Amino acid sequence: MELYNFSVKDKSGKDISLEEYKGKVLVIVNTASKCGLTPQFKDLEELYKKYNKDGLEILGFPCNQFANQDPASNEEIQEFCQLNYGVTFKIFSKIDVNGSNAHPLYNFLKKEKKGLFGSAIKWNFTKFVIDKNGNVIKRFAPKDSPLKMESLIKNLLELK
Repeated sequence: MELYNFSVKDKSGKDISLEEYKGKVLVIVNTASKCGLTPQFKDLEELYKKYNKDGLEILGFPCNQFANQDPASNEEIQEFCQLNYGVTFKIFSKIDVNGSNAHPLYNFLKKEKKGLFGSAIKWNFTKFVIDKNGNVIKRFAPKDSPLKMESLIKNLLELK
């Protein structure tokens, strides 16, 4: 199985093939609107605005599995992200990232890059960086600032 074989649902429930992102550098992140780490949306958006024209895409996946920190509907989550953080990168439908109902994409990501204490996602804002060929290059912990990914993103985009 490779990354581009997966489909995810957009905020309205429409299937989107990850094949649409072939040739792009991706950051895939599980998000939450009511988390102490929620301000990371600001830095994620900063990276997106800075490098989207060069081929960066950020894919946000709201998740309510950690302390019930994203209980809202997909539409409410989208609105929150836009109003509070000016988010213009893609926010998809809410998913599970752990357990028996975990989305197959997240099962794949966790298998490809384990965290410090195993494969399970420990909290909101775990970030995966994927190269232009769909290879999972690095996993960043929830507390890692998105800006910590910038030099890796620039290298993968082949920017000087």
